[in-house]
Amino acid sequence: MTSPLDLVRPHYFGGSLADVLPSALSVLGVPAGDPGADDRADPLGLADQLVGVRRIAVLLVDGLGWYQLPTAAPHAPALTDLTGRFGRPLTCGFPSTTPTSLVSLGTGAAPGAHGVLGFRVNVPGTDRVLTHIDWPRSPVDGPNFPGGGPGSPVGGDRPSGSWSSAGTVELAGTADPLGAASFGVGGPADPAGPELPGSPFGDPVPAPAAGSGDDPDPRRWQPLPTQLQRAEAAGVAVTVVSRPALANTGLSVAAYRSGAHRGAEDVDALATEMLAALTTGDGPTLVYGYHPDVDRHGHLSGIDSADWRSAVAEVDALVTRLVDGLPPDAALLVTADHGQLDIPAQGRYDLDTDPRLRAGIRVVAGEARVRYLHTLAGATADVVAAWSEVLGEQAWVATREEAVAAGWFGPVPEAHLPRIGDVVVACLTPTVVLASKTHNPIETTLVAYHGSCTATEMTIPLLVVPSPRG
Repeated sequence: MTSPLDLVRPHYFGGSLADVLPSALSVLGVPAGDPGADDRADPLGLADQLVGVRRIAVLLVDGLGWYQLPTAAPHAPALTDLTGRFGRPLTCGFPSTTPTSLVSLGTGAAPGAHGVLGFRVNVPGTDRVLTHIDWPRSPVDGPNFPGGGPGSPVGGDRPSGSWSSAGTVELAGTADPLGAASFGVGGPADPAGPELPGSPFGDPVPAPAAGSGDDPDPRRWQPLPTQLQRAEAAGVAVTVVSRPALANTGLSVAAYRSGAHRGAEDVDALATEMLAALTTGDGPTLVYGYHPDVDRHGHLSGIDSADWRSAVAEVDALVTRLVDGLPPDAALLVTADHGQLDIPAQGRYDLDTDPRLRAGIRVVAGEARVRYLHTLAGATADVVAAWSEVLGEQAWVATREEAVAAGWFGPVPEAHLPRIGDVVVACLTPTVVLASKTHNPIETTLVAYHGSCTATEMTIPLLVVPSPRG
C-alpha cells in the first residue's frame, strides 16, 4: 500500500489524467486519431463499462486528490459512496499542478509533449517567467489580477479581450529521449482573506515577474490539437462549463481550443449549465465542467479547515445533482488535477534569505514544491551541490537531463526542453522553498501546497458513474 509521502511516478498510458478524454471519446464512437492507434484509443478501458452511453459529462474538481477523499468523507457522503462503487486512482502528470494537468486533460498528452511544463516557466531566450494561470491578454486582467493592464512588467501593453481559439501550429523536430511513445511506472496497479489576489482557477495568483516583450501565443506555446477539437471534428457536441472569466484565456485556449462555453459563477450554476448542455440535442455529447474552490480553500486555509470542508460539501451536492440529472444514455466522470498537503512552519525554506540557495541562479520558476532553477553559465553543478546540501533528503535535486531521462515529463521535444530548469528540485517531505521578497511573496501566506511527486500530490480519483436510469 502506497503511503501519502511515497514517491509516485506518473503513469502516462493506461493510468493518468491524460487518458480520460481519449477513453471518453472512444465510448462516444470517435475514431482513433492516428492510423494504427486503435489499440491505444481507450487506455482506461471505459468502452466496456459504458456500453450504450452517448452522452458524457466530465467534472474536474481542482485539488481534490485521492488522498483527500478520506478526510472529505464526513462532509461528502454521496461522493464517498460513489467512490466506493465506481472509483479508482489515477496519477496526474508531473509537475502536479493545475496548468500542467488541465492541458494534459485537454490534449490527452504528457507534459513534455504539450509544453505547459509547470505553474510558472521561463520563456526561453529571456529572463522572463510566464505564469500559466495569468496568461496575458485575457479578460481576467485588472487591478485585482497582478500582471494585468498596460503597466504590466510581464507583458507590456496588454489590451483587454481574449485569445482567439482558432488555429494550431505544428511542432517540428519532436524528439523522444526515452525511445518510447509514453512512460509509465508505478501507476495505480503496481491565512486567507479577500485582500489576497484571486483567480478563477483554484490557485492564488503570484506576483508578476520582471521582464518585457510579448507573451507567447498559447496556440504556438502549446502546439498540439486538443481532444475537444478531435471530438467536434467527429460530430460530437462539445461544451465547456466554467467561470465566465475563464472563457478564451490563454490557459483555456492552450487546453481546450474548442467547444461552446457556458459561464457558471458558482456551484449551482455549474450543475445547471452542465445538465442543460448534456440534455441538448440527440447526438453524441461531451460536457466538461471545472470547479476551483476545493483547491483555493486548501491553499488559503488548509486541508480539513472549515472553509475546505464547506467546499467539499458543495462538491458533494454538485455531484449528487449531476448524477440525479443524468439522462438514461449518459455517464458522469469525476476526476481532479492534483492533491494537496499542508506544510508546517518548520518545513519552509526561503531562497531569498539563504545565500547558498541564490548563488549561481539566473531565473527561478516553478512553484514552492517543485522549483525550476535556470543557472548562470557553468554554475549548474554548483547549484545542484548547494541545494542538495541544504535540503538533503527533503528533496530530489537533479539536472534537467536527469529529470527528462527518468521520464517524469514523458518524451520532451527539443523545443520544450529550455522551459525546464537547468536544475529541477522536487520536495519529497512536507517542505517548500519559498521566495519571500523577489519572486512569489503570495506563496508565503499559503497553508497547503502541491506540485511535487508524492502520492498525496500525484494520485487523483476517477469516478465512472453510469446514469441511475440507464
